[in-house]
Amino acid sequence: MGQTMTERFNVSGALLVKIFGDLPRETAAFAGKAERVRDIGITQAMYGRLLFTALTLVASLATALVYGAGGWLVLEGGLTAGALVAMAALLGRLYGPLTALSNVQVDVMTALVAFDRVFEVLDLKPLVDDRPGAVALPAGPTSVELDHVAFRYPRADEVSLASLESVAVLDTADSQQVLHDVSFHVEPGQTVALVGPSGAGKTTITGLVARLYDVQEGTVRVGGHDVRDVTLASLHRAVGVVSQDAHLFHDTIRGNLLFARPEATDAELEGALRDAQIWPLVSALPDGLDTVVGDRGHRLSGGEKQRLAIARLLLKSPAVVVLDEATAHLDSESEVAVQRALATALEGRTAIVIAHRLSTVREADQILVVEDGRVVERGRHAEPARARWRLRRPVPHPVRPAGRASGRRGAGGSGRRARGHSARVAPPSTGIAAPVRYDAAGDSTNVATRPNSAGSP
Repeated sequence: MGQTMTERFNVSGALLVKIFGDLPRETAAFAGKAERVRDIGITQAMYGRLLFTALTLVASLATALVYGAGGWLVLEGGLTAGALVAMAALLGRLYGPLTALSNVQVDVMTALVAFDRVFEVLDLKPLVDDRPGAVALPAGPTSVELDHVAFRYPRADEVSLASLESVAVLDTADSQQVLHDVSFHVEPGQTVALVGPSGAGKTTITGLVARLYDVQEGTVRVGGHDVRDVTLASLHRAVGVVSQDAHLFHDTIRGNLLFARPEATDAELEGALRDAQIWPLVSALPDGLDTVVGDRGHRLSGGEKQRLAIARLLLKSPAVVVLDEATAHLDSESEVAVQRALATALEGRTAIVIAHRLSTVREADQILVVEDGRVVERGRHAEPARARWRLRRPVPHPVRPAGRASGRRGAGGSGRRARGHSARVAPPSTGIAAPVRYDAAGDSTNVATRPNSAGSP
């Protein structure tokens, strides 16, 4: 019930239900769960009232019995009237506390169940924790290295409890292997770009650098130290992340920024916002830095939320920066401004960038192509023989038919293929994402391939 209210009644959930959901169906589903909560509450109250009624009935019958039997004894001379009244008063004083404790059994049983669940959660050991003798990660320029890393996500029974998931038994089957023998090294101050299709394992790699999970095989090193041998607090201070879906708390702009560095001054906040190219917007707001952004930042656009997240990262000023499609929600003009700000902010820092845009990875010192959890190619933008990665970009205009391809025409009127480019094109269409191929000079050309040959060279 609580999960349903959290998911459906927040801003994003309510909007999703209105747009995609069937309101009568959602109302019926909520009513069904509310009825179940109501029935449980009524059952609990009925048990409590039943016990209360039973104790009250016993007390009343006992008092009637005392007065009946005692009155007969008084008439027979075996008991004085004062003794009878005293006995009835003592009996009333005895049953008063018993009646008041009528709900204790129900309350105790409820508390025992709650304590069982609480201690079950408290006894669940965290998967990632500081090792005994862990040291703080030294400050300064920091390298990142993955050495023959293999990883799979934990099983359901390793990270959760059946009582929390509303199921009888959690799944105990091992999850699929996500990363296979991944190795690369990023020198301090260098930028490495991870490219590849969705689900290839790019975000998983960055999560291992921040030690959100521990690897099953291999080693992840930050600053030359195994991340399992340093304290989590020092590692998280050294690693800053801007994810594709920037999360903002239901707080002011100031509060969201100070989450990165609570002691920051207003001048430092303004500097970070200027570098993220969002200060003109913030300064124009009636409340400025004290403007409430709403639940998950719903009062801001996607690009504005992303730039606030980048400002939060700049304020933290970590040694290692992870950008997971950080410019995905920006328009072309804002992207250029933010790229300029990031270029200045990333100077001298180690950066791992996940991107599908050419503008994001062009200046990377190393580009890694990740497919099916493996690094299949690596190189630089100017080395097409070693880095023929596939970046997908929207085709702004329909491409010309093959018979009108640019270039010198040979016999038969067919266009001659330009060196380093594919001559195969798709029928005219709008918005089709096409692989990008590169010539020896590093220039890019969009080529829309047929569906059954999307991966063809």
